[in-house]
Amino acid sequence: MPVSQAQAIIHAFITPVGAIEKVALRSALDRVLAHDIISPIDVPAHDNSAMDGYAFHSADLRQDSDTILQVAGIAHAGRAYAGTAARGEAIRIMTGALMPAGLDTVIPQEFVQVPAGSPAGSITITIAAGAVQPGANRRLAGEDLKAGTPAIRQGRILRPADLGLLASLGIAEIPVRRRLRVAFFSTGDELRSVGEILEPGCVYDSNRYTLYGMLQRLGCDIIDMGVVGDDPQALETAFRSACENADAIITSGGVSVGDADHTKQMMAQLGDVAFWKIGMRPGRPLAFGRIASSGKQALFFGLPGNPVAVMVSFYFFAREALLQMMGAQAPALPLMHATAAVAIRKRPGRTEYQRGILSVSDGKWSVRPTAAQGSGILRSMAEANCMIVLAHEQTDVASGDQVEVILFDGLI
Repeated sequence: MPVSQAQAIIHAFITPVGAIEKVALRSALDRVLAHDIISPIDVPAHDNSAMDGYAFHSADLRQDSDTILQVAGIAHAGRAYAGTAARGEAIRIMTGALMPAGLDTVIPQEFVQVPAGSPAGSITITIAAGAVQPGANRRLAGEDLKAGTPAIRQGRILRPADLGLLASLGIAEIPVRRRLRVAFFSTGDELRSVGEILEPGCVYDSNRYTLYGMLQRLGCDIIDMGVVGDDPQALETAFRSACENADAIITSGGVSVGDADHTKQMMAQLGDVAFWKIGMRPGRPLAFGRIASSGKQALFFGLPGNPVAVMVSFYFFAREALLQMMGAQAPALPLMHATAAVAIRKRPGRTEYQRGILSVSDGKWSVRPTAAQGSGILRSMAEANCMIVLAHEQTDVASGDQVEVILFDGLI
């Protein structure tokens, strides 16, 4: 099955979690906004100065000669200027201070001439012709956000700037979707957890640690169920426990055609799961569907067992699905184009995700694959800073050709 077809099937299958909770503003970072936030006020609330300078009426500006104005007072931020300014007068004003009534233009203090030694109460300023345009350096009420308009739309994963925006509206509590609960475990008699003795023929389980990191980045509540051996009863117990406590289950290993791969048997008993051979490299075997136990249901992703294949399968199948379950507007993977620094072999009929090293020279981006591309070589992911995406029908890439790359920054 082509990658795009599998992704479309998964996308159509998913319904977001419905539970909503209110959290304090400081606890809302990286949470998914459940409802549109409507601004209760104009931002800014009043016309104000964008900088330190002098406020005046633009009708006083001369077009062909200097403009001389009498300074009639000073306006500070945080309180309204109580006086008025007549024509031909200016008000010394500070950044953020409300614009005095009738004045519409601010000139920065460094653009005016103030006579040295001017006595208090008789200061004048001189503005050179063309030094400022009418209406300049004034922030209008509501120019950032008008009362009654959406400030942030539902589905957004809240970022630091969003917290600042919400604070500027005086909003203390935010409606967010409940965190998605994800259970995960690795399968295989050969796996050992970190800290255990590594017997001959056994390997340390790395997949749970990469899955933990990727799920943590998504902001999920995580249930690490450890390593489950190739035993039908143990697998059934693990699946039932995961199903009864989580919204989604992710496993690594046990989805190929080996005699000891019991996941298919469990899925036949517990749910409706499809087992696919995906036209991709790495990560050919994949299982997806829903399982049930004790009246509860959970979405299931059965990923391959090889460490790199686990990560690639997660990023291109599970990641967007989990974000969709969270009710989030799934951010697009950070895609860019670069020049292939070397020739890259590619067989048509499958999508390939090669680990790459992206660099810039003379302002131009180029990329080359890491030396080792085996799906079991996790070091290739650690050394890379991007994935080179070679499309389904693409053939060999020549040195100098343009290729698509997905940056790891913000992803891994």
